[in-house]
Amino acid sequence: MRVAFLTHEPFYPPSGGGSAEAVYLVDEFVRRGHQVHLFCPDFPDRAAVAGKHRIHIHPFTRWEMGRYTRLRNLKYLLYPGALAAHVRRTLISQQKMRREEFRFDVLFAQHTIAAVAAGKLRVPLRTPVVLNFLDYLTGFMETWPGWVMPGPVVRALTRFELGLPRRYDVEGVLTVSEPLAERFAATGFPRERIRAIQYGYDPVLFHPYASGERGTGNAEPVVVMHGSFDQHHLGPIARTAVARVFAARPTTTFRFVGRETPALRSFAASVRAMNPGIRLELTGFIPYEEVARQVASADVGLVPYEASNGTHCAFVAKAVEYLGCGVPVVSTPLENLRRYFADEPAMKFSGMDGASFGDAVLAWLAVPVDERRRLGLAASRRVGRDLDWRAITGNAVQAVETMTGNPAEAGA
Repeated sequence: MRVAFLTHEPFYPPSGGGSAEAVYLVDEFVRRGHQVHLFCPDFPDRAAVAGKHRIHIHPFTRWEMGRYTRLRNLKYLLYPGALAAHVRRTLISQQKMRREEFRFDVLFAQHTIAAVAAGKLRVPLRTPVVLNFLDYLTGFMETWPGWVMPGPVVRALTRFELGLPRRYDVEGVLTVSEPLAERFAATGFPRERIRAIQYGYDPVLFHPYASGERGTGNAEPVVVMHGSFDQHHLGPIARTAVARVFAARPTTTFRFVGRETPALRSFAASVRAMNPGIRLELTGFIPYEEVARQVASADVGLVPYEASNGTHCAFVAKAVEYLGCGVPVVSTPLENLRRYFADEPAMKFSGMDGASFGDAVLAWLAVPVDERRRLGLAASRRVGRDLDWRAITGNAVQAVETMTGNPAEAGA
């Protein structure tokens, strides 16, 4: 089938989190014999990337898009309409250029923002639509300060997002978790048209390193958190937990791997002011391929998310990647992580508060290094078996084929 793959994020290089999945999904579509036309914001070396992945790229160039672009939220609001228009113009251009009835067999939308564009195009293009929700985007806003995002606005946005599949009567929905699938089903959208595919990672990148490259263990431990460091990642739970660990283990280094966003800078300033002498290591931006070494050399990985519909429905990428590197994890009791990793010995779940989170980190640091490593290596083998991107994307593309009635080409 001819796939129009719509996303609001530049395709390459992946910046972590949800953006990492797009590369593996596109490769799986191509591997199974489908033709991919990628609609996304422009990015460097586009022609070389198109050749490497054997895809057609139709770049969006009206304005810059990206996780750290200026006026990001305003651009996100304007992008669906502009993207839909871009797809329609491209379709007309392809028809004229090829002198044939060029059409897409499916509009595949990656993330909520692109889902709006795909939904708008379904009827006028008479093309099946499959929406892939890698998170409950607007649900994260529930923990934002009221002066940034007022409660009534958040509630309206969350209702709008959950209502997208019904609003556009799409052929199928993929979700990152069972809790998110259940929330879409609760709106009345048919459960048989929803498939929870979970979230994966690349074991070629995220794998355990030699013991000599790991953290310094019980003497000067390293705890790590990596990601995009948005507003919802670093709240009171994280601040309290870091202070509690520092008070008990002042030689601990707290490593934050990723771009120094305003949220991270504010967090670091407040933590330093309240805990003089604390060891904070802010790496700044590191290419996605190099993040794993920063993670794998640590002793404990952190997922200190505050409670919201967004976090409860997420399959937090960093948790999977920590385990892939063989690093034990502490997480707040997020609904999906708690379900999926209920029996995982390398995961500890705190309460939804900083004190218990800090205590859980200290509990891991009290475990002998060799035992932590044994548990971490066993976890790495399990996630490598079940959450390798190749398994996740294989299930996802097969679901799209079933939902649209377009099987893979023979021999793919």
